[in-house]
Amino acid sequence: METELLAELRALRHRVPHLAGGLVAGVDGLLVAHDTHGTEPSSLAAMTAASLGLAQRLADSTGQGDFRESLVRGEHGYVATYAAGGSCVLTLLAHPDANVGRLHLEARRSAQRIAALLDDTLAPKEVRESREAAF
Repeated sequence: METELLAELRALRHRVPHLAGGLVAGVDGLLVAHDTHGTEPSSLAAMTAASLGLAQRLADSTGQGDFRESLVRGEHGYVATYAAGGSCVLTLLAHPDANVGRLHLEARRSAQRIAALLDDTLAPKEVRESREAAF
């Protein structure tokens, strides 16, 4: 599974100009896969989980529903986090000149693919076999 996730992260980097890197983390802050350089991925995964908790509470308490994504714009670029299924998140680092619309478009698609990869890997064996038999 890590190989497929890493391939998705690298493909995303090629599709989005000025994307510096990214990672997939569990909502508990554990690192699943990463394609980051110059940033400590385990620390970033842990910080992502902390900010995710706050973002979830903010969305819920304001009646906005379940968490989908968040964007932080700093002086030197962006940190964007996207829900990737119920148990993981995709966090991306982008340079300040990144096209945020393109970032969102491609990241949302990647988050869906990552969620599907994780669902396929984490689903019970019987569920995977029944899916395979259906195709």
